[in-house]
Amino acid sequence: MANDLPNQETDAADTNTAKAIPALPDDALIIIPTRNLVLFPGLVLPITVGRESTVAAVQQAARSGRQVGVLLQRDASAENPGPDDLYRVGTTANILRYMTTPDGAHHIICQGEGRFMVTEMLSGYAFNVARAQRLSPVHESSADIEARMLQLKGRTAEILALLPQAPAELTASLQNITSPETLTDWVVGLMDLQPTEKQEVLQTLDLQQRMDRALALVSHRLEVLRISQDIDERTRNRFAERQREAVLREQLKTIQQQLGDEEDAPSEVAQIEGAVERAGMPEEAKAHAQKELKRLKRMPEAAPDYSMLVTYLEWLTELPWSASTEERIDIADARRILDEEHYGLEKIKRRILEYLAVRKLNPQGKSPILCFAGPPGVGKTSLGQSIAHATGRKFVRVSLGGVHDESEIRGHRRTYIGALPGNIIQGLRKAGTNNPVMMLDEVDKMGAGVHGDPAAALLEVLDPEQNASFRDNYLAVPFDLSKVMFICTANMLETISGPLRDRMEIIQLPGYTEMEKVQIARRYLVARQMEANGLKPEQCEITDAALHALVQRYTREAGVRGLEREIGNTLRHAAMRIAEGTAQRVTIDEADLAAILGAPRFENEVAMRVAVPGVATGLAWTPVGGDILFIEATRTPGGGRLVLTGQLGDVMKESAQAALSLLKTRAEGMGIDPALFERSDIHIHVPAGATPKDGPSAGVAMFSALASLMANRALRHDCAMTGEISLRGLVLPVGGIKEKVLAALRAGIHTVLLPARNRRDVDDVPPDARAQLEFIFLETVDEAIATLMPREEAVAV
Repeated sequence: MANDLPNQETDAADTNTAKAIPALPDDALIIIPTRNLVLFPGLVLPITVGRESTVAAVQQAARSGRQVGVLLQRDASAENPGPDDLYRVGTTANILRYMTTPDGAHHIICQGEGRFMVTEMLSGYAFNVARAQRLSPVHESSADIEARMLQLKGRTAEILALLPQAPAELTASLQNITSPETLTDWVVGLMDLQPTEKQEVLQTLDLQQRMDRALALVSHRLEVLRISQDIDERTRNRFAERQREAVLREQLKTIQQQLGDEEDAPSEVAQIEGAVERAGMPEEAKAHAQKELKRLKRMPEAAPDYSMLVTYLEWLTELPWSASTEERIDIADARRILDEEHYGLEKIKRRILEYLAVRKLNPQGKSPILCFAGPPGVGKTSLGQSIAHATGRKFVRVSLGGVHDESEIRGHRRTYIGALPGNIIQGLRKAGTNNPVMMLDEVDKMGAGVHGDPAAALLEVLDPEQNASFRDNYLAVPFDLSKVMFICTANMLETISGPLRDRMEIIQLPGYTEMEKVQIARRYLVARQMEANGLKPEQCEITDAALHALVQRYTREAGVRGLEREIGNTLRHAAMRIAEGTAQRVTIDEADLAAILGAPRFENEVAMRVAVPGVATGLAWTPVGGDILFIEATRTPGGGRLVLTGQLGDVMKESAQAALSLLKTRAEGMGIDPALFERSDIHIHVPAGATPKDGPSAGVAMFSALASLMANRALRHDCAMTGEISLRGLVLPVGGIKEKVLAALRAGIHTVLLPARNRRDVDDVPPDARAQLEFIFLETVDEAIATLMPREEAVAV
């Protein structure tokens, strides 16, 4: 039942109660405490009254027609709030209507009028009564206030536009408000905010500060609504897309049924089922595929795992489980192909032909894992292509340079988004056969990371005893790799782990001699670059003298990549002349190179470097081939100190110390004053100081440089040497003889001093290079000094 005043039946009781209540002073205000409601001036809000004291206060105010003061409680759980439990600033309100309902609840509708501040709480009443100071409205106008009012109106309008059920009248009311104070109270009063946030705005008396607080709250609410709308939109689009796909699929099925094409267009599941039957899988893999296929049939197409399972089954069905290339092995034809595609490399060709012969006699035997090791540009990758050509197999290349994740070899597990098989399985799918020639390029460039060691994963791949049941993490079923012919390439063997190196048969590919480079250029490189630059043989020619000059003065490398680039540079110059019409035919000779390529980049500096005492020419091995190394020594007055520079490693430093100690023990026999060591500081420097150097093979060169320095006699400038020394004066064997000898020949040196125990390694040097060199084999350092300083001269001290 709803009334403006209490009903007539309770009027007598209320009269008695009213008599018991002391009269209220004229300036007193009946206080209505609220738990979670803040009333602002100008707003009309309903208030539910439940506590007895508050009901009494409301009834007294309604009976007497007095205003009430609405104050927010500090603690909403307090049942009988005292003066300290209430905020001091509230809103005076007129009770527009008082209502009671059949369940005994009391409700009032209040209209806020203005702010007030409690100055004193009065006692002796059954409800809260306070003396209050009424706060006058602020009528302030300035540019700052107007700017804030425009911002507040604009952002509030955006909020109303984002609310789905906001009445149109609210927007109209917003635009009709002209008072900044009224606008602030109206906006904050209607917003869904915490009561404490509204109370802060209510009790902020400075208008500009009050508007700033309101703007901050409105801006935050606007951003929350924007994000919420964006999330709703994306969610709605996602569900709408799925529903659209489902409807379209159903429509497509209906159309196919109406046209009678349902049998002609089998479903995706039916296609996969047929592919599983035709794939020729082994029993274990086929049983696993059929199990996954059953899961796919029970799964709705809109399920998240549906596409992932389809992709997995497609991988299983597209792998060459039983597809093999028919292998043809004709040794004579293979020899012809290798000779046509590669010049030189006789030892490597012989090993490949031996492999093919064994394969022909024993087709079921396990294939060895070949590893071509050598400097860049010597033809390692192209050799693998020639093997595939000679055997009629497919060729697939897997680059391992920079791989540092084990999953690149073994694949990712299907639990990850975007999972794929490893590079081995991907290569087999690309080849379409289970017996291709698979080249694992740059196995020495792999690195271990936080995701495992790929070199460890390769152990199973390259082991003929294990790779018949290689298990990729993505496939989760074994795949037979025993029919694959694996060929690895590397520049440095030192960076390959021992267990992995043990599984491979290492075949070294050294650098080429000058004659071999010229022949390779004449047979392959010139023709390839002419085709690349659009030239015909009758339009351009490079003479042999020009090729020799390119090899000697413009490239100094173990391979032929740099040589091919320089040939391309010369041919592009010829192509420009022919395209301009200034020449019909261009012949490039040695004399033309300087105008095309500039001044020669390399020259014979050996004679200049060793023309003074204390300089020796050593030989070094690098990952890109051999190189010459100059050892320079000088002495200054001092106290017998040894100084070493040139970024020398620990082993090389020890070689220098051993060479000095050995020279001191043999000083008298070589005509050197032993006292000279005590009054001199010796400095050994190895040029190219920015390049780190290490190893024991410079021992002979260091001893020779020190002997030349202390005896004040220059060494022969046409000799280079290598070898480790001992404190007894023995010359010990070292590695990389072929690369070092070819480096000496490229540098214009014709006499090479080698350890006697490296005599057998000279057989690996190409015959034309051996014919241009004189080899002197050393047992002791005395033999080296006898060769390098043959003249008997007085010793100058």
